[in-house]
Amino acid sequence: MPPVGTSVPATGSHPRRIVGASRRGADPARPEEVPVTDAGAPRPDGDRPRVVVGVDGSPPARAALVTALGEAADRGAALEVVACYAGELYLMTSMVATAPDLAGLREDTAARARELVADARGDAALEAVPGVGDVPVDVVASPEPAAHDLVDRSAGADLLVVGNRGRGAVRSAVLGSVALHCVTAARCPVLVVHGTPEQRTAPGPVVVGVDGSPASRAALNAAVDEAARIGADVEVLAAFSLDDAWSDLWTVVLPPVDQVYGQVLRRTRAVVDEVLAGRTDAPDVRVLAEEGPAGELLVARAREASVLVVGGRGHSTLRGLLVGSVALHCAVAAPCPVLVVHPADRAVAAAEHAGAVAAAG
Repeated sequence: MPPVGTSVPATGSHPRRIVGASRRGADPARPEEVPVTDAGAPRPDGDRPRVVVGVDGSPPARAALVTALGEAADRGAALEVVACYAGELYLMTSMVATAPDLAGLREDTAARARELVADARGDAALEAVPGVGDVPVDVVASPEPAAHDLVDRSAGADLLVVGNRGRGAVRSAVLGSVALHCVTAARCPVLVVHGTPEQRTAPGPVVVGVDGSPASRAALNAAVDEAARIGADVEVLAAFSLDDAWSDLWTVVLPPVDQVYGQVLRRTRAVVDEVLAGRTDAPDVRVLAEEGPAGELLVARAREASVLVVGGRGHSTLRGLLVGSVALHCAVAAPCPVLVVHPADRAVAAAEHAGAVAAAG
């Protein structure tokens, strides 16, 4: 059925751990500690919005940094650049080592992160982005594990930006463990960046998947906001599937495809109308309905997109999941940046999940 649019690390003997700087329960007077802003504290740059990005020197992290600078400029936001180092080192019992210079490691990490920021500001992809040179940047060197630290810092942030994978041990992974943890547990929208950012010309559309769930409505709101910021149109895609259900005792025959198609299109348009109601900055919106797997259809539609926006979890039967299969498929396979958005009340569940993970170890 063609789419119809409308404008609207090591093995061996048991390891022995050398504990260095650790933010949780640490002594603030120790020189290796890094000050941390509490979730409820004022923003690091007054009342500005805040964008957080994780860097580790890898190409995907550089792409994330360039993208984060552009996002911060578009939003009039301050940028918090987080570089993590090993605050906890493990020694095998057969090895002899001296305690590391954690203060020196912290300073070296911060200095290298500042170099990355200076280099990223001059990236060709940012030449046409007004105000990028004026974005205030706060570089933080943290001894915490990157995934946990970024999730902690996402509380109160407007956006968390991560590369699709960093310098992890599993080089073949398309989506790294840090990105996966952030998409699952962050308390703000997460932008997963693939590849190298391109210089802005005429922006491609902002593509968003909608299924009527609270998460997809939040995604639609975010997509409209993003499109208004960059001057792009919005493409809203509603995917549906038709499968006859049967057993030896009964058979359920679904309505004709044209009937289902029309119903999906009308319901999606109604959701769009609700979200756009009262907005004076709404971009042009095209509503599409297509038959097939939602993740695959969204990835295909995103080939020319500026960004693909998805809800963290839609109408899945697995209600215990904090992030759904469609969001994960898009974060892994999309050819453009993917913005994963959760409804406002999802922050509570994410906070509880992050706390449970931290307590477990």
